[in-house]
Amino acid sequence: MRILHTSDWHLGRSFHREGMLTHQAAFADHLLEVVVSERVDVVVVAGDVYDRALPQVDAVRLASETLARLSAAGAKVVLSSGNHDSAHRLGFGSELMDAAGVFIRTDAARVGTPVLLPDEHGPVAFHAIPYLDPDTVREPWELPGRSHEAALTEAMRRVRADLERRPGIRSVVLAHAFVAGCEPSESERDISVGGVSMVPTSVFDGVSYAALGHLHGRHTLTEAVRYSGSPLAYSFSEATHRKGSWLVDLGPTGLTAAEWVDAPVPRPLARLRGDLEALLADPALAAHESSWVHATLTDAVRPQQAMERLRRRFPHTLVLAFESTAPRLGRLDADRTHVRRDRDLVRDFMTELRGAAPSEVEARLLDLAVDACCEDPDVDTLLSEAPDQADFAETLF
Repeated sequence: MRILHTSDWHLGRSFHREGMLTHQAAFADHLLEVVVSERVDVVVVAGDVYDRALPQVDAVRLASETLARLSAAGAKVVLSSGNHDSAHRLGFGSELMDAAGVFIRTDAARVGTPVLLPDEHGPVAFHAIPYLDPDTVREPWELPGRSHEAALTEAMRRVRADLERRPGIRSVVLAHAFVAGCEPSESERDISVGGVSMVPTSVFDGVSYAALGHLHGRHTLTEAVRYSGSPLAYSFSEATHRKGSWLVDLGPTGLTAAEWVDAPVPRPLARLRGDLEALLADPALAAHESSWVHATLTDAVRPQQAMERLRRRFPHTLVLAFESTAPRLGRLDADRTHVRRDRDLVRDFMTELRGAAPSEVEARLLDLAVDACCEDPDVDTLLSEAPDQADFAETLF
C-alpha cells in the first residue's frame, strides 16, 4: 500500500497579511499530481485542515474541491482534526463521506475504531486520532493527570486494544501533537497545558507508521514516526524548511520505505540583516529581489522612509525590524535631568533613542507635544514664540 502523508494545510491562512489561498490551491494541484503519478492508494491528513474554527467560505470550498478530486483520482483519504479545526464543523457529514472513500475522524469517542483499507496483503488499520484537549477528555476518559501525554497515552491504549484483536495487522496512526525531539517554528499555536506540551516518541511504539501533524517542519523521529510539516511556510522562522509530503510504502509486514516529495515553493523566504545602504547596494542579494523578505536594519540612526526604499529593490518586503548598533538606551545622567525643562528632557530622550538629535522640525513638534500635555498653560509653553499653535503646526507639515 502506498500512502501520502501530509498535514497542517491551514486553508485560509494569511502570511503577514498576504493571502495564501491561491498558493494553497496550487499545493492541492500538486497533491493530485503526486497521487496520480505515484499511484497513491491513501492520502492521510494529520490535522489542521483549516486555520481557524470558523473558516472563510473560500477555504471551505477549496477543501471540498480537493477532497472530491482526490476521491475521483482513486485515492482514499483519511483525515483527522487538529487544534485549529472545529471538530464538530470539520466532522459534519463524515458518515456520508465514508461511502465516497473520504474518512474524516474528529470525535474523541471513536478513538480505537479504525478505518480498515485493504491491499493485496490484507487490511491496514488506520487509526485517526483527532487533536485531544486534555481538559475535554480528562473526565470522560478518567485520565490520571491533566496533560497531553496522559490524553495521547490513553488514546494509544485504545488503539492497541483494537490491534490486539487483529493479530498481524499493519497499522497507521494519525496524531496531532507536539512530540519530544523536535524544534517548533513560530507559526504553530501553543498547545501547552500547565507549561507542558510534549509527549514522548515511545507513545507510538508498535505501530507500522505514525503520521504526525502540528509542527510545521518535517521531522524524522524514528523510521516509523514522522512529521510531514506544513505544505507552505507560514512564518519567517520556516525560511530554511523543505516543504512537502512523505510517500510511505507498506509491505506485507510493515513499513518498507519513506521518500520525501517536495512541494512547489510559490515564493522563497529571505531574512536579511545589515545597514540599509548595504542591503540596497549588495549585488549578492539580487537572488532575493523576488522573495518575501524580513529585513533587520542595524543602522546606528534609524533611516527615514526605510520600508519604501527597501521595497524599491525588494518589492515583497513584509517585515521591517530595527536593531541599532548604537548603545542601548539607559537612564539619563543626573546632571542632565536636574532642574531641566520638559522639552529638553524629551529632546535628550529622542537623541539617546535614535543616536542622533531630532531635526529642527522634529524638535518643534516635540515641543508642541510637551506643551499640549502641560496642565498649567503658563509653564514651559510656546505661546510666546507662536501665539497660534494650530497655525504653527500647519507650517510644519
